[in-house]
Amino acid sequence: MSGADNSHSLYVGTLFSSHYTWLCGRLRRYLDSAASAEDIAADTFVQLLSAPRIEPIRQPRALLTTIAQRLVYQVWRRRDLERAYLDALLNEPEHEAPSPETLAQMLQALEEIDRLLDGLPAKVKATFLLSQVNGLTYPEIAAELAISLRSVSDYMGKAITRCLRASLEYRHEQ
Repeated sequence: MSGADNSHSLYVGTLFSSHYTWLCGRLRRYLDSAASAEDIAADTFVQLLSAPRIEPIRQPRALLTTIAQRLVYQVWRRRDLERAYLDALLNEPEHEAPSPETLAQMLQALEEIDRLLDGLPAKVKATFLLSQVNGLTYPEIAAELAISLRSVSDYMGKAITRCLRASLEYRHEQ
């Protein structure tokens, strides 16, 4: 470890000791358990630690709050995806219910899709998921989201383009 890396680690360690308890308390207001708050707070500092060398932060609590909020939103999005998928499974006949292993793989795939679509507007993501996960037709999606058929088509194009780009990038890495 170089001196620069060590100074970065020491700086993040100082921030951790100064602000971890405060951040946990702040997060408890938004999360259902103290353990979840502690996990998100720890992940916040892990992100800081893995970031390129950061200069001294003028308002560390503002930065920590911003990072933690993003992580909380990711947790909520993941829970919403899981809940929607499990709700859809409840509507399936019992003989078609997937095994626990298949269920875990499907939830992992949904999380990956959510990660791929991260950064796209919410309606674009919702359009794609309603089509690909729920199997809705374009007119059904338009009615569900109160948007035009043209918007459904445009949104699907944006989402599919994002997925194709990610797939091509993955192939180039291999």
